[in-house]
Amino acid sequence: MNAKVVSRRPSEYRTSFPLEELEVEIPGQGRTEVVCKRLDWEGLDAIGRIAKPRFLHATTREPYVYERLLPRGPAGPPRFLGTEEDAGGQTLLMIERIDGRPLSEVGERKLWEEAAGWLGRFHATFEGAPTDSPAGDSLIEHDAGFHRFWLVRARSFAASGPGHGSALDWLDVRHEQVVEALSRMDRTLLHGEFYASNVLIDDGGRSTRVAPVDWELAGPGPGALDLAALVCGWPPSDRDAMRRAYGVGRGRELAARDLDLARLQIAIQWLGWAPPEWTPPLDQRRDWAAEAIEIAEELEL
Repeated sequence: MNAKVVSRRPSEYRTSFPLEELEVEIPGQGRTEVVCKRLDWEGLDAIGRIAKPRFLHATTREPYVYERLLPRGPAGPPRFLGTEEDAGGQTLLMIERIDGRPLSEVGERKLWEEAAGWLGRFHATFEGAPTDSPAGDSLIEHDAGFHRFWLVRARSFAASGPGHGSALDWLDVRHEQVVEALSRMDRTLLHGEFYASNVLIDDGGRSTRVAPVDWELAGPGPGALDLAALVCGWPPSDRDAMRRAYGVGRGRELAARDLDLARLQIAIQWLGWAPPEWTPPLDQRRDWAAEAIEIAEELEL
């Protein structure tokens, strides 16, 4: 992006990688506000390196999604403005700055339903999960092997220190049923972390803009996983309302049992996400082992 930086400040939006908000002068376009995100692993601080599994990282993935895939989907996500290398050789992603608030700070369920509806339309657009470019090789395959991996990883954490060993043993006996069910679901393009903190909402105009950001784990898989991430923490009646809104957007209803199976997988993924020495942010602190067992019992696995 050939632009002159007029001003810069740290972003208030929290993410794994450092963010800055810039005001830039683009030749022929005038001034615009830009979010600048460092993408290289070396840009993470010590806590970020503990919290984020190293094997999931790919510097090329997010720019590819913003530039090549998101323009095919429903409007909402920030515009891709380019990538650059800084003086130290690190890759910088430049995207449009959205004047919105994280959905996690929004209490009105109607806006959560709008986010679910947007997600349904997005998944409908990418039915079959296209990976039609060599760059698409960096997308994450949310497949059976990926689903199984998290329980194996969680058990390795439990073996090396205090953990949820007995709960993991109990889940291990039942987990293959979850993997098989997810593998039978229709594939689409996943955001990969469609949590409310990664969805910006701009409802200051005549219509609401749903702007998902942080596409670091994007790739093909069952759409129920994205919706399961969105509905984390909501009681059954609210989850059901969002499931229906998602179905309207996608053009067909997602079965309640499929959503619950995906919720179980999300809980297991959190158990295997980071080693025990990592303390998650407040909005992610949940007893994921107890939640996984509760969902599995409700599903009669």
